[in-house]
Amino acid sequence: MPVKQIIHVVDAFTKQPFKGNPAAVCILKEPRDDRWRRDVAREMNLSETAFLEKRADGSFTLRWFTPAVEVDLCGHATLASAHILWETGELATSTKAVFHTRSGILSAAKQGDWIEMDFPAEPEKPAAAPADLLEGLGLKALYTGRNRFDYLVEVDGEEALRSLTPDLTRLKKVDMRGVIVTCRSASAEYDFVSRFFAPAVGVDEDPVTGSAHCCLGPYWGKKLGKTSLSAYQASARGGVLRVGLKDDRVLIGGQAVTVLRAEFVT
Repeated sequence: MPVKQIIHVVDAFTKQPFKGNPAAVCILKEPRDDRWRRDVAREMNLSETAFLEKRADGSFTLRWFTPAVEVDLCGHATLASAHILWETGELATSTKAVFHTRSGILSAAKQGDWIEMDFPAEPEKPAAAPADLLEGLGLKALYTGRNRFDYLVEVDGEEALRSLTPDLTRLKKVDMRGVIVTCRSASAEYDFVSRFFAPAVGVDEDPVTGSAHCCLGPYWGKKLGKTSLSAYQASARGGVLRVGLKDDRVLIGGQAVTVLRAEFVT
């Protein structure tokens, strides 16, 4: 009989169903080629689908696919993957989840209702913004920078950030994975707020972007003189993150809840 292959959908960076960022998680029970993985990612039509393969030492190979491309780093689907490994009993809750990825070895540890991930810092450097970037956003920037993945744009206040309705056709022309837009939080509850747009890789607006905080953490940590920060991503779904800075690593904390579990029939 064919091996039963289960896929899970997890809302990451939230404790409430239908908030945060949904990711699909598939722990492979038998080898599957890249075409099948791309087809599944398109079928799920979420910002990322994660595929895990268990290794002999108990760690996992982890790959992430958007509906359009495979990506090098994804935070919310890593959080979702760790959550499913513990929830399904693939790992004991006291055991750290270790992942081999395109961005090196990543890990996640369960801390009560929260999960803390250990990611590489991806600090930005000042960079002039291409015309399509600022015209696509339709606002003035206090600062623009970039790292190997994304542009970072700081704007003047939360009202401007939350009311932003970018021209996604223009942003799609920007030769980077995505665009992080950020500002100081208007609320004492958070240190900073952000939004993330990545139409070039098939994600118009990502609800909550863990990997963007590998850049946002060092940026706001330096500006605010902090090594421990609280963040909110102000998409329609919204999500809360804890961000810690430790040398060249960023510790990204979040919660997760499973909302769907299904079986493939092909």
